[in-house]
Amino acid sequence: MRKYLIAAFLLAGFLIAGLTALGLSTSGGAGPGPHLSITTLAELKTPLPYPYAEGADAKAAVAEAFARAKDSGKRVLVDFGGNWCPDCRILAGVMELPEMKSFLSAHYEMVTVDVGMFDKNLDVVKSLGVEKLKGVPTVVIAEPDGRPLNVTNSAELSDARSMTPQGLADWLAKWAQPVS
Repeated sequence: MRKYLIAAFLLAGFLIAGLTALGLSTSGGAGPGPHLSITTLAELKTPLPYPYAEGADAKAAVAEAFARAKDSGKRVLVDFGGNWCPDCRILAGVMELPEMKSFLSAHYEMVTVDVGMFDKNLDVVKSLGVEKLKGVPTVVIAEPDGRPLNVTNSAELSDARSMTPQGLADWLAKWAQPVS
């Protein structure tokens, strides 16, 4: 019996590795992100964007994104951060790349929310299932009905500067629904 279990685990591992090698996703997402024109963060256009409107009404902006999502059927990408944060600005720079920007607009209704120095719009953060910000950027992906999908790993991009541009693109793509 033990031999069969080991064989089953090995077969499953080979199957997952094979699907990954073929570029197919096992997570139900859209697959790998678009191939980016840059390979290092040093190639990003500078100055990096300041993506967060500090005086914006975050509740209204998030509500508008969900209203658009209900009409379009796309998921909502909520990017929580601050303009002081280098990782937030790096993520924004990658998201502004033409190939990434078109991918994101095809798959998501997007909204940015300024959290100040972890002291602003925290009620909006909690409304999407994140009890406490572990870092920024914190990116929450949600269904049009408001159900968040990635609350447990929403802070994975808070160290964006240690990732590659393609790694950031692939993370964002893994939560996207395939375009029908």
